[in-house]
Amino acid sequence: MSQPLPEPTDAELQVLRVLWRHGPSTVREVFDVLYQGTSVGYTTALKLLQNLYAKGLVRRDEARRRHIYEAAAPEAETMTGVVKDLIDRAFDGRAAALALRALGAGRASREELAELKAMIRRLEDRAR
Repeated sequence: MSQPLPEPTDAELQVLRVLWRHGPSTVREVFDVLYQGTSVGYTTALKLLQNLYAKGLVRRDEARRRHIYEAAAPEAETMTGVVKDLIDRAFDGRAAALALRALGAGRASREELAELKAMIRRLEDRAR
């Protein structure tokens, strides 16, 4: 069985979001989305992608002069790992505590509340 991938840092997660939304991208393309017009340098995007590659969180196509990076796992899979890590670290493994805190700290639309209610019903049915 393979080892789970390490969790991305906050900055690495921003880079992954670009790759999930825009698809395979060069360092320049990631830089332009995240940092163009800021004081952050191109080498920051390069280093983040190199770190993600070393962690196994992105793949790199080296066939051309400019390397193309793509996320190694789908967004849902990666975000599930991030949330599980948060639940373990901050909420002593209690997912409901995270959900209650999140709902108390922000707003939820009617549609989101309906989704939550449906999920609770599915969890209750599974627990029977």
